[in-house]
Amino acid sequence: MTQRGRGAGRSGPGGRGAAAPDRRRPSPGPQRPRVDTVALRARLESIVTPVVADAGCDLEDLTVSRAGRRQIIRILVDADGGVGLDAIAEVSRAISAALDAAEETGGELVPGEYQLEVSSPGVDRPLTQPRHWRRNVGRLVQVTAGDRQVTGRITAADEDGVVIDTAKGIVEAEYAQLGPGKVQIEFNRVDEAEFGPDDEEDDEDDLDDEEDDEEVEGEER
Repeated sequence: MTQRGRGAGRSGPGGRGAAAPDRRRPSPGPQRPRVDTVALRARLESIVTPVVADAGCDLEDLTVSRAGRRQIIRILVDADGGVGLDAIAEVSRAISAALDAAEETGGELVPGEYQLEVSSPGVDRPLTQPRHWRRNVGRLVQVTAGDRQVTGRITAADEDGVVIDTAKGIVEAEYAQLGPGKVQIEFNRVDEAEFGPDDEEDDEDDLDDEEDDEEVEGEER
C-alpha cells in the first residue's frame, strides 16, 4: 500500500526528531466527466429506437445511471407474444453494433466506461399504453377506473379501450379513464401450463422468476 502525506523526519543535535508532516496538498485524482443524462438519454433513444423496431419490438424504457465509475445503460424491450432470451440477445447485439457505429461517426457517446443491459419487462411493469393492455389479455389486473378501484381479468383490449371482467360485472373503459394497471400474480393458477412428472417441484421457482426482468447482456465498454 502506498502511503501518502508522510515526510521523513530530520534528527536534531543529540537526539531523534519527530517526523515533520508533509504539508504539500495531494494532487487531485482524475475528475469524473459530468454527464447530461437528459441529453444523453435522448441521443441514445434516437439511435436505439429504430434498431429495436427493425427487430419487431418496442422500446419500453431506456435509463442511464451511474454505478461507481461506470454508466449503466438499461434498455427494456417487448413485443406481441413476448420476447425470449434468444430474441433479447439478438436485439442486444444489434444495439451494441449501432452504438459502436454512432461513436465511429459522431464521437464518444458516453464519457468514460459504460455497461449495456438489455432485458424484457417483468410483470410488475405498469400497464400504461394500449399495447401493454393488449399483451396482457387474460391476466388479472388492478386499476383505477374513474373514481373507483377495479380488480378483474382483461378479456379484450384495442387501441381505444379495455374490457375487464370483475366479480361485480363487466367494466368497459377508455384508456383516458384508467390509471396505470398492475398485473396481479396468481400463484394458484396452473391451467396455463402442462406439467410433466417432474415439473411440479419447479412451479414455485418459475413463478418467482416471472417477476424479474430477464437480463441477458451486461457488456462493458
